[in-house]
Amino acid sequence: MGGSLGVCAQTTTKPAPAAAVPVAAPDLTRALPDFSALVEQAGPAVVNIRTSEKVKVANAQVDEQMRELLRRFGIPVPPQRRAPPGANPPPAPAPDDDEDDDAPQRRGLGSGFVIGADGFVMTNAHVVDDADEVMVTLTDKREFKAKVVGLDRRTDVAVLKIEASNLPLLRMGDVGKLKVGEWVMAIGSPFGFDNTVTAGIVSAKARDTGDLLPLIQTDVAINPGNSGGPLLNLRGEVVGINSQIYSQSGGFMGISFAIPIDEAMRVADQLRASGRVTRGMLGVYPDDVSKEVAEAIGLGKPQGALISRITPAGPGEKAGLQLGDVITKFDGKTVEKAVDLRRLAAATKPGTKVPLQVFRRGAYKDLVATLDALPDDRTPAAPDAEAPAATGAQAWGLTVSELSEAQRKELKVDGGLRIDTAEGPAARAGLKAGDVILSANNAEVKTVKQFQAALAKVEKGKSLQMLVRRGEVATYVVLKPGKG
Repeated sequence: MGGSLGVCAQTTTKPAPAAAVPVAAPDLTRALPDFSALVEQAGPAVVNIRTSEKVKVANAQVDEQMRELLRRFGIPVPPQRRAPPGANPPPAPAPDDDEDDDAPQRRGLGSGFVIGADGFVMTNAHVVDDADEVMVTLTDKREFKAKVVGLDRRTDVAVLKIEASNLPLLRMGDVGKLKVGEWVMAIGSPFGFDNTVTAGIVSAKARDTGDLLPLIQTDVAINPGNSGGPLLNLRGEVVGINSQIYSQSGGFMGISFAIPIDEAMRVADQLRASGRVTRGMLGVYPDDVSKEVAEAIGLGKPQGALISRITPAGPGEKAGLQLGDVITKFDGKTVEKAVDLRRLAAATKPGTKVPLQVFRRGAYKDLVATLDALPDDRTPAAPDAEAPAATGAQAWGLTVSELSEAQRKELKVDGGLRIDTAEGPAARAGLKAGDVILSANNAEVKTVKQFQAALAKVEKGKSLQMLVRRGEVATYVVLKPGKG
């Protein structure tokens, strides 16, 4: 019995296991940013913009402006009925000076932000372009009628002025320090929902979707109405202006674009100072250099801007540039592709002497060009400003070049000028690049000098009549000065 008790004494039960310690959950508040403080800080400086425009029912150009606005936001646009090949579209009717106050109104929405405590507001040019009235609403519900100080369609930047003071300001950030993958936030009025906040990351920098500006790509949700609002970093600094989206459905698809704020502020400073932007022009038409062409001409790698056309008597021709030249450096800066040359020239003050490095027939050559002023895009200094004096092609939104001998033979004409760009009054009259001007105000034009002389005789505020050929068809077109 004692042995049994001894055995029992040896067979003791196992101790109970220690209680399990719960594993701490990760602190997600440290992994993801909290935007609430940023919204409180930046929100009061963001404004809502409403515009209205009297619809000119007879003016087909209004429809085209709306189509362009839809295209900017990636919204599918139904195909437009086109005239038969060679037909010249009729000029847009002259605006009715006695507009009916009860005429239909086209209304628009956008966003903006304060860049001057004394009432200066920045937004997109396409938000206020052609608007008859612009209203700005602050977050405290105060509403002001705004004056368009100036707008620049090439960069899509506009500056407004409201009669207010001591407004909250946003700080401008350093785009050079912005990193791909960095968190950013947008505040705006998508579809009219004021003070809507969305966030995401920088997807890419320097996207070549803009003509004169490389854009910032993000995945921040941007929709119609966000245009002109600020893109902010986590320090509450503005790094861009929300401007465009890429979409195949009309809605946000994860790709949006913003104008870099450093470039936008350079434009805004000029708009505030003079109501317009002055840019340099080399007077050439550059193309990218393909790998095959680079190898064929001995350039080695595809770089530089290949000159495919030169404006007669322009800065490029005067500097000695020739067709087929490849510009590899502009003012000491490397030119990788055609868009680099356009941007570098545009960013240079007219009248500046710029050294060029050119690759020509297997060797490099140094030239010097004195830049002309790039024709403006007929930006009004203010909605109620006087129409510009019609003293040259620029006042009518035109850039032209003389026809070559081969072109004259092909068209079977003795002279005429080819339209290279048509904006402002010219575009409203239905003109476009490739049209040929045969006469201006009944004066035959064969050279640019003759054309400028004919334009100089047009009285201020009067219309310009031109005989224009498109394809095999010639017709008279009437251009109205200023905003039409």
